[in-house]
Amino acid sequence: MAHAVATLAGGCFWCIESVFNRLRGVESAVSGYMGGHTANPTYKDICNGDTGHAEVVQVSFDPAEISYRELLEIFFTLHNPTQLNRQGNDVGTQYRSAIFWHTLEQKAEAEAVIAELTVVKQFDAPIVTEVTEATTFYPAEESHQGYFELNPYQPYCQFVVAPKVAKARAKFATRLKD
Repeated sequence: MAHAVATLAGGCFWCIESVFNRLRGVESAVSGYMGGHTANPTYKDICNGDTGHAEVVQVSFDPAEISYRELLEIFFTLHNPTQLNRQGNDVGTQYRSAIFWHTLEQKAEAEAVIAELTVVKQFDAPIVTEVTEATTFYPAEESHQGYFELNPYQPYCQFVVAPKVAKARAKFATRLKD
């Protein structure tokens, strides 16, 4: 499988990772950190909010099976891109909405999708999603990988992650792995 990489931030990485790992054409979705100034940050460092990193998911995918545009369209249904430095009760720059592009084509596609969503007034407020060049990706600790699958009854997972996964299952049923 020829693969490409997309790195997306839309609040808590557990939500984004769980959905993207269910999509056909996605080889892997790994929770981690990007966009900050601290080398090798930990989850505790990120939660303090002073490293500059965002919680991200780095997606390896087969563009012959799922396009970058499709990943972006799904991404924009999984979080509220109009909330600056927060998603719901998760507040801080680590929860910002961001697209970290790896190629100039990804940058152009991200900007085009945002412009299209703006024109059709997809959201009630302006989109504040950053479109910025990818920097070093730091995978999150192993305990954060596949978190929802390993902890489905944890309260945050039940009340925040599970509804997003259910929404994705309903809306993107044809895109899901068997």
